[in-house]
Amino acid sequence: MRPTRAVAVLLAVGLALSGCGGNDESKKDRAEPTPTAIPKDLQLPESSPVHDPRRVLALVPADAEVLTLTDYDEIRERLGYPDLTSDDLMTDRTAFWERADKDAVMLTDGLLRDQHSRLWLDYGFTQDDVDWEARFTGPDGSGYVLGFRPDQDMGEVVKAVKDDVAPLEDATVLAEQHLVVSGIADEGDPVWASDPTLMDLPAVGAESSYVHRGCIPVNEALGPDADFEDQDALTSKYDVRGLMPLDAFSVNFDDATATARTDRDRADLLARKDLIDVWPEVGSITWQDGFEGMPVADPSSGRIGWRVRNPVAAANLVLTDHLPFAVCNEMVPLDEPTGL
Repeated sequence: MRPTRAVAVLLAVGLALSGCGGNDESKKDRAEPTPTAIPKDLQLPESSPVHDPRRVLALVPADAEVLTLTDYDEIRERLGYPDLTSDDLMTDRTAFWERADKDAVMLTDGLLRDQHSRLWLDYGFTQDDVDWEARFTGPDGSGYVLGFRPDQDMGEVVKAVKDDVAPLEDATVLAEQHLVVSGIADEGDPVWASDPTLMDLPAVGAESSYVHRGCIPVNEALGPDADFEDQDALTSKYDVRGLMPLDAFSVNFDDATATARTDRDRADLLARKDLIDVWPEVGSITWQDGFEGMPVADPSSGRIGWRVRNPVAAANLVLTDHLPFAVCNEMVPLDEPTGL
């Protein structure tokens, strides 16, 4: 786990559409892109709360591999609880979470929810005071960032962190930015916000976003239950070796719409979109369980859009990398049954 110090500078389908690096490129090269200046819209403010969850990219270490964002403020607005906080009636707060757990694609479960009662009784805040939440993982471990509401008394949060209350052990409070952080980049180290491949992948105003560095190995996208027959069913319809490399991608959710983002002007984007239709249905939760409708692609902007059927299943598919459009352009053959 990295030390938690602040970095100084830091989308239905109608379609509101606002590359799997080959293994010839080493993981080290992908994890250490040529950095650029952090765009102004991704820089952390010096002394005011962080309203835009995308600004978390200025805190995510450059070698992180996956980032998930959930904007609870956007979800509260859509579900009819726009100003919900810990000061509201428990019936309203419970009703919101029951709706959100069922009707929103939440890619983070709410770090503070399991300690709701203790945090409220002892410190006066809960998950209901968190506007957005980010989680990231990488070779050096995992980390998180909680963005609290602008009028939250951060002194209460500081006290909880000083008391090492679970799950805030080893966290750091950036009081002026209304953030609680853990595992973020060291000050001055490269971050996702300075990587041109990653900086435009989270969508403005999305309820949740999944950002992934690199492509997904074909067998991982097929799932752990896939066998030789499933792999053969895929290869008989499409040869993934014809795909271009994919350095990074995202999936952004807004109500019942999902939008994948890749790099612009991709010659293989239509082929990647078509992979969704030919992908073998493997496992207890399949693409058809989570999503519906015909995907629509815009190669010029590098986006693919489709509709959400079941938000809970959709979140499961994304978090387990069951994403056909994002596979790598090579495949490790699975063993063929011997019949013995």
